[in-house]
Amino acid sequence: MSTAALTVRQIRFTNKAFWRNPAAAFFTFVFPLMFLVIFATLLGSGTVKVNGLDFNQSTYYVASMSVFAIVTACYTNLAISVTFQRDQGILKRIRGTPLPGGSYMGARVVHAMLMAVVLVVICSAFGWAFYDAVIPGGVSLLRTIVVVLVGSASFAALGLALTPVIPNPDAAPPIVNATILPLLFISGIFFPVQDDAPQWIKTVSDIFPVKHLVDAYLGAFYGLPFFKFSWTDVGILAAWGLVGLILAIRFFSWEPRR
Repeated sequence: MSTAALTVRQIRFTNKAFWRNPAAAFFTFVFPLMFLVIFATLLGSGTVKVNGLDFNQSTYYVASMSVFAIVTACYTNLAISVTFQRDQGILKRIRGTPLPGGSYMGARVVHAMLMAVVLVVICSAFGWAFYDAVIPGGVSLLRTIVVVLVGSASFAALGLALTPVIPNPDAAPPIVNATILPLLFISGIFFPVQDDAPQWIKTVSDIFPVKHLVDAYLGAFYGLPFFKFSWTDVGILAAWGLVGLILAIRFFSWEPRR
């Protein structure tokens, strides 16, 4: 059986294993929607200034929570789950089977990306049904698809690149959250970053990929006159993903950390 066929087969197995854990599957899909409802209810009753124009804040959260779903599925969940599998010896045992390690890990990444796509669709449909969010079409839809795919792949690579830093499963949630939560707050996920925000916050957020995913998604999903789409943001996302991939290939460990 070819490597591609083995990877496809492993994707199906990974998907079955995911749905056989109903509690984890339930919260994976409910978590972003819960945040969407909470933020839209508490903070989404007004408008926010975007390029000098009033933009509905609840509609803003439809897009920002979609980005949050991508990061959660492809960075947070993947990094934590792979760390647990590594220290339980599962990855080591897999290396002793005929299944290539690349096929196994590729299947994990593809499955995480598929979950991100499903979550984006759910958030968008929920926003369309309850918050009057406009679903993009034509070129805007194609741009949104590209942003979702590039963003999910990049954050999956970064999630794998983080695992060598995590010493044990108990440390996985705090380390993963410590690396991503501050960026979520300063990059416009939980509330729009205003023009009068401190310059150092803007500078720091511009360095890291979360802000570029937010800007690219908002630009693709809503577009002008409120948000400008730039392929530069997509390129920076891809560059971060490439760095993550290189680091993951170089330092990733299949052996439990003792």
